[in-house]
Amino acid sequence: MAFSPLVEQLSKTYQVLRPDARGHGGHALSANPAPDVKRLARDIINLLDHQKLDCVAAVGHSMGALTLWQCLRDFGSARFSHLVFIDQSPKLVTDASWSGGIYGDFDSARSQQLIEDLERDFVEAVLRLVAFGLNNKARASYLRNSSGWRLMRESLQTIHPASAIAIWKSLVAADYRDVLPKIDVPTLLTYGTCSNFYTTETARFVSSQIPQARLSFYEGADHGPHLAQPERFVSELRALIESGQTEPISP
Repeated sequence: MAFSPLVEQLSKTYQVLRPDARGHGGHALSANPAPDVKRLARDIINLLDHQKLDCVAAVGHSMGALTLWQCLRDFGSARFSHLVFIDQSPKLVTDASWSGGIYGDFDSARSQQLIEDLERDFVEAVLRLVAFGLNNKARASYLRNSSGWRLMRESLQTIHPASAIAIWKSLVAADYRDVLPKIDVPTLLTYGTCSNFYTTETARFVSSQIPQARLSFYEGADHGPHLAQPERFVSELRALIESGQTEPISP
């Protein structure tokens, strides 16, 4: 769903694969009902093997970015020609040495509270996580129960809660800061300046750690900058793939 507006444009030029993560897309799990991010990373490699694809340009948004970082940790970068990470931090939980996670103050106590909230009411807990963050417009529209939030609520109802919570527990335990300097392919970083979760300082940190990073800020965009300006995102993705440029894009 998160890439639907982009697929039509991209598929005119490229073969596009848009996999659902385990427990997502309306597919409840009978085997391994409690997967973790390592399993999601293995799924990416298995998909490439199944499709007989040696090397691809991969785009990861939110959990997808974390999955790609896990994939790079476990399998290296040989299967990827280019990488795109959209609005994500390499470490979700904050502590005394790290303020670049969710909201800038999402410590272990808040992380545990969210897990308990997810177990009580998965859909509303996810919506509140998005709504009550750094983007005041999101908070206001959630309280109005606008059409966008109603659509998101319907989409979240297709996710298997137990599987998603198991994945989330592995994500909040992860720290991918050590992975970033090892990324050795051209990389596009796309961040919204009004992200629900992260400040521009987090984006700049990620950019500073990846040798071939190209940082692109989307002014006024939230956690989904690629959806706020899909034509711009497609254009920047094409430029990355076709020219390999790594010059930074100013905000």
